[in-house]
Amino acid sequence: MTTTTTTIKHKTNISNVLVIGSGGSGLRAAIEAKKSGVEVTIIGKRTKEDVHTVLAAGGINAAFGNVDPEDSWKQHFADTMIEGYGLSEPRMVELMAKEAPELVTEIDEWGANLAKLENGKLDQRFFGAHTHRRTCYSGDYTGRSILMALIEKTKELEIPIHDSQYVTELLVHNAVCFGAMTFNIQSGERTVYLADSVILAAGGHTRIWRKSSSRRNENTGDGFYLGLKAGCTLTDMELVQFHPTGMVIPEEIAGTLVTEAVRGEGGHLVNGNGERFMKNYDAKRLELSTRDRVAMANYTEITEGRATPNGGVYLDISHQSKEFIIQKLPRMYRQFLDTLMIDISTTPMEVSPTAHYSMGGIVVEPDDHATNIEGLYAAGEVTGGLHGANRLGGNSLAEILIFGKRAGKAAATRSLDMDVQYRSRQVIAKAHEKIDSFIKNGSEVARPLQRELRNIMWEYCGVVRSEDKLQKGLMKINKLKESLKNLDVRPDSEGFEDLMLAFDLEGSIMSAEATILGSIARKESRGAHQRSDFTETSIAYDANFKIKLQDNATLKVIKENLKPLSKELDAIVNSTKEIEDFKGMLLE
Repeated sequence: MTTTTTTIKHKTNISNVLVIGSGGSGLRAAIEAKKSGVEVTIIGKRTKEDVHTVLAAGGINAAFGNVDPEDSWKQHFADTMIEGYGLSEPRMVELMAKEAPELVTEIDEWGANLAKLENGKLDQRFFGAHTHRRTCYSGDYTGRSILMALIEKTKELEIPIHDSQYVTELLVHNAVCFGAMTFNIQSGERTVYLADSVILAAGGHTRIWRKSSSRRNENTGDGFYLGLKAGCTLTDMELVQFHPTGMVIPEEIAGTLVTEAVRGEGGHLVNGNGERFMKNYDAKRLELSTRDRVAMANYTEITEGRATPNGGVYLDISHQSKEFIIQKLPRMYRQFLDTLMIDISTTPMEVSPTAHYSMGGIVVEPDDHATNIEGLYAAGEVTGGLHGANRLGGNSLAEILIFGKRAGKAAATRSLDMDVQYRSRQVIAKAHEKIDSFIKNGSEVARPLQRELRNIMWEYCGVVRSEDKLQKGLMKINKLKESLKNLDVRPDSEGFEDLMLAFDLEGSIMSAEATILGSIARKESRGAHQRSDFTETSIAYDANFKIKLQDNATLKVIKENLKPLSKELDAIVNSTKEIEDFKGMLLE
């Protein structure tokens, strides 16, 4: 039973399982925990209807074989491993590929309203680098459809969702997590959430780049920072996916995602000279090549002087009918009308690469997504392991359902098996002290420093990297870190956004440092990680780079060589192949 009491300094909320993050992975975890017979509380930084999941537009993968009967979980596994350049955690990939059909069917039955074929089965479209059509969709707003279905399920199960709660600290004593400290972004009221098990589902860090598909105040790296402070290990932080197509203008929303579904439904990429250039980079797959290759192609065309007037390339779907576009891509049609008064059925879109997805993150056990901290689980983009060096489009929505469910089940099981939960007043007191330390007059304001960090990461740790640039970026970040001491944080009647921004900035700086350190350590080019000074992929870097926060508040990088695939899984990868002839698959 959930209860709330008042003390002098904070409220107290008690439940069996606490879920941090009200996006898709958090909601699916909460649902599974509640169905297991425990009391659950969900807390989120944003309002539950406007979390990052709504931006996952294009679709969700599951090897049904509804359109291409030859598809199978084994081919889905192989495509994911190949796309990840061998760095994906094999067991995670196996679980996702096997369980995706059941979980996608379930979410559709819960109300996601995925597109159907005439026979009533789920329709499936192409996404880049897929051997078969396996991406289920709801127009180009699949993430929103899935999120709304999950929200309705939480209402049905009477799971409380507390919006506008900013988590400042995971409460950990003797390597056991027993809850979290928060403050309300509007009122500043502090709450200590106590729980037997905690699930961290707080997203990634792509907002720390100037051009990003994430919106203001989301994906700032706060989840990674919470994990590091709690004692978790991060992995593969250098592996950040730059989506090939983000909006170029207007400046205030530069980077806003233009979904891969546009290319999946036949969109062409054309440079400023009017040339359909993907034939020069991947003559077989053209626009349906892998995300890293398409992003590099766009980046190359722009940097070599073949850009559009606003510094991008054109994505053109105007050869399709307006009726087709409105049916298949309703969100994109409205997005360009609303922001630029451009009708994409007659006018090409200007796009360029944008920071899109954190493929690295907190290290978890594949089966139950437990961290190395007892009682702490993690799910969704805050975790690492599944996607390797390049995420296969459509896998992220599958990930949140499959591993959200698994984390929720494991967290509930732990709670049901517990006899007693130990808590620490000292740990709670230190969490209060941390909040208090930020509230002071100072000479620096968080928002401009956030912008400075985003510019640093874009210039020195962007689409293409080098030792020289990375080292310069690291020096600039260390200098920026000093500014934290002089932040001006004055909560008032307007709310506590200053305090939120201060914590966000601290988490962003630490996440940026971890990313650059990983990028320096990986002296090769592999997938989304491209080095101008190490242009080849090297077997010496068949490894994951782990990062831990030391007692002296510095980050330590540890190289761990990959474990070999089992004979069975290795045989699956070797027996499958990338499709040779894409004729008829590109919707002209």
